[in-house]
Amino acid sequence: MMKLPISVFIITKNEEKHIEKTLQSVASLDEVILVDSGSTDSTLDIAKRYGAKVYSHSWLGYAKQKQYAMSLCSHEWVLNLDGDEAINSSLIDALKAIMEHDKADSVRFWRNDIFIDKPLSSWTKKPNNHRFYKRSKSFFDDSRLVHESATVNGKEIFINETFDHFGYSTIAAITNKHNTYSSLKADEKFAKGKKFSNLKLITIIPLVFIKEYFFRRKIFSGKRGFILAVMKAYYAFSKEAKLYENYQTKQKTNL
Repeated sequence: MMKLPISVFIITKNEEKHIEKTLQSVASLDEVILVDSGSTDSTLDIAKRYGAKVYSHSWLGYAKQKQYAMSLCSHEWVLNLDGDEAINSSLIDALKAIMEHDKADSVRFWRNDIFIDKPLSSWTKKPNNHRFYKRSKSFFDDSRLVHESATVNGKEIFINETFDHFGYSTIAAITNKHNTYSSLKADEKFAKGKKFSNLKLITIIPLVFIKEYFFRRKIFSGKRGFILAVMKAYYAFSKEAKLYENYQTKQKTNL
């Protein structure tokens, strides 16, 4: 069977737990580029077994690492996945139709987070991500230290399709990521001269909890939804608290 002319690019480090699911899900796509920054587990062995083109490259930061990985792709249409994500046949069919009819330059779709062994309720609002685009019209802004997404100069559309994300499967995994991401986000804001807010420090936990639990409808996901809403609120607080910490420590250092 002829494979779809799509290049998948993935950045990894120690993703042996999920990378096989990722690679199995993209078997019908023509090219898989995997850029690894020092895995010590079986990630690279699994990737080579599935025919991925494997490159080792020192860690540059999320945006720069993804920009490098995208530069290695040979097809115009590229799909960015993490090593803990997987797509499905319905999404692939939708992407194929978009390519054939040249409907857009970039595509956004839903992310289905798997948490404590199963997805959240269908009533809970899913996040969406921008992952499929034309390489020649795309770039990653390296001033963004985390939550990086390609900037695409062209028409973006949204499709009602999903992909699975296993990286938030446990409380420990989310806690570790939130700790790393909140530090990076605080550093990014500090570098851009954004000020911390005393009011935000006081109000952000209840406000974000209300938004996540009620407006993003995590209430329909039971105890798991409540846990996630609390964790999301604390993540928001951590970003603001670490920005305050930066002004108390790094600003003094620069004087």
